[in-house]
Amino acid sequence: MKFEPVGFHPLEDRALNIIEQINQTWAFAVAIAATIQLLKVHPDVGGFSLAPGAHASLDLDIMSEKAGYLGAETFAAVSPRNNGKLAADLVKLAARPERHRYVFFMSPSFPGNLRRPQFERDGVEV
Repeated sequence: MKFEPVGFHPLEDRALNIIEQINQTWAFAVAIAATIQLLKVHPDVGGFSLAPGAHASLDLDIMSEKAGYLGAETFAAVSPRNNGKLAADLVKLAARPERHRYVFFMSPSFPGNLRRPQFERDGVEV
């Protein structure tokens, strides 16, 4: 199941191995949950574009329709420290010009929808 295409991409009509199907599904789940939260915090933003994991289509996983206003990266992992993902996203967003910058993650190690200030730096909220 890890090496053969036995599952499907959650949005596109193409086969994936089961591990990649799980990864893609949770990538979209995190991005959608983050966008719901962002719409509550920034109700006047005018909408967002989402492209979790689609590195070529947008600069960030979530970007406000209002240019330069908001940008966010999202991911799901067993721990936010896995593969240096949180550290890399913080560095990436620290160099961005958006007024509001966020990293959202889902992890069984950190249940709930809470701000995690222990991870924040350089003006990027987690």
